[in-house]
Amino acid sequence: AIMCTPVFDEEFIYGVCSYGQLRCLEAKTGRRVWETLEATGEGRWWHAFLIRHEDRYFIHNEQGDLIIAKLSPKGYEEISRTTIIEPTTFSQRRRDKGAVHWSHPAYANRHIVHRNDNEIIRASLDASDY
Repeated sequence: AIMCTPVFDEEFIYGVCSYGQLRCLEAKTGRRVWETLEATGEGRWWHAFLIRHEDRYFIHNEQGDLIIAKLSPKGYEEISRTTIIEPTTFSQRRRDKGAVHWSHPAYANRHIVHRNDNEIIRASLDASDY
């Protein structure tokens, strides 16, 4: 992982490499088990923040999406995805990709708190609220 903190899950490590691929590596050997661009989008230096919660992960990417997924040595399994906040930061290197979102969200009391250059939002993650 280059831009964000990887997650160590027993015998495997999950993180996003400098080519934007979400990868699963075998912790003992570093052997690449799988990789995907589904969670991050395609582009050099793209990243996503990974937060483990029980048997799944909250993944927040540069497009402002919040993804709930299962990560295992078998692969990436997306459960749901929604755009939580609009990207507002323009990068010289990524002009052709549009704005990006680099701010890490905060999680507390079944809520996500997030900001961009224009606003701060709080959204419930509690399924009973919907």
